[in-house]
Amino acid sequence: MPLADPLDERLRHAMRRVLLATLPGALASMWVFGWGVLLNLMLSGLTALAIEALVLRLRRRSLEPDLRDGSALVSATLLALALPAYCPWWLTVTAVACALLLGKHVWGGVGSNPFNPAMLGYALVLVAFPQHMSQWPAAHGLGLADGLRLVADIGQPPDGWAGATALDSLRINTSLTIDELFASDPAFGRWGGHGVEWVSLAFLLGGLFLLQQRVFTWHAPVGMLASLFTISLLFWNGSGSDSHGSPLFHLLTGATMLGAFFIVTEPVSGARAPLARLLFGAGVGLLVYLIRTWGGFPDGVAFAVLLMNLAVPALERFVDARQRRPLT
Repeated sequence: MPLADPLDERLRHAMRRVLLATLPGALASMWVFGWGVLLNLMLSGLTALAIEALVLRLRRRSLEPDLRDGSALVSATLLALALPAYCPWWLTVTAVACALLLGKHVWGGVGSNPFNPAMLGYALVLVAFPQHMSQWPAAHGLGLADGLRLVADIGQPPDGWAGATALDSLRINTSLTIDELFASDPAFGRWGGHGVEWVSLAFLLGGLFLLQQRVFTWHAPVGMLASLFTISLLFWNGSGSDSHGSPLFHLLTGATMLGAFFIVTEPVSGARAPLARLLFGAGVGLLVYLIRTWGGFPDGVAFAVLLMNLAVPALERFVDARQRRPLT
């Protein structure tokens, strides 16, 4: 029997730890949004495994090492956690197919993708199906039967099952102060989005576990969070009706923590040199705030990551030139 490739073993081990680290965030998301999160995860995972097996067969490659490396399942899991709970089945399948086919295999498979596969799949369905991608369930979600009908895209959804997110409400607000929004709008919680703040803290917990396990370094997450905190602090004008939200609000709302610890740390499409990783994360944080505040979408993590993926070669050249520069 041939010995296992040490690189394959390290990849599988890292992917297993990433999946384990998503568990607190997934459980918190289920507590907030209900069964739809679990349905997303199951459908996304099965779709990813089926597509991965099909592509490997078409490429006449063995299923054993490639299907078991866990990369497809990790991309599917992150994508499922980013998609709105109870989104129709065809939306999830389309997002996963785009992520794996256009974000991974068209470039040659694992280790060759210039873009983050999960964020590419998310961005494509966000542009193609904006109405479905904006339907986030109200807190505590729906029962299993209603959730299955929504996912199966059968019949009419229950009245009032979906509502605006905190980022949506802040974006369209023109008259209420921040204090009034937090007091009157059910989308707002204590510090950020209602329930989402706890989901964010759960993803933070999983991210700290990955840092402790040295799955990735601190540079990209710290760069993103520090940049987002700084820019939101600079443009924060208190609780007036024209406020863009406090730094704490931006850290604990939307996909900030998921992005900081599970997306910008993707090793293939991200930067490699430590300083380049720091700049990569900082660029993502800056773009997230700009898109949330003045762009066309309420969050922006996916687009920020993809834009910074394009900048990775320039960042690497800048860092390399800086390191080669002679001391004077």
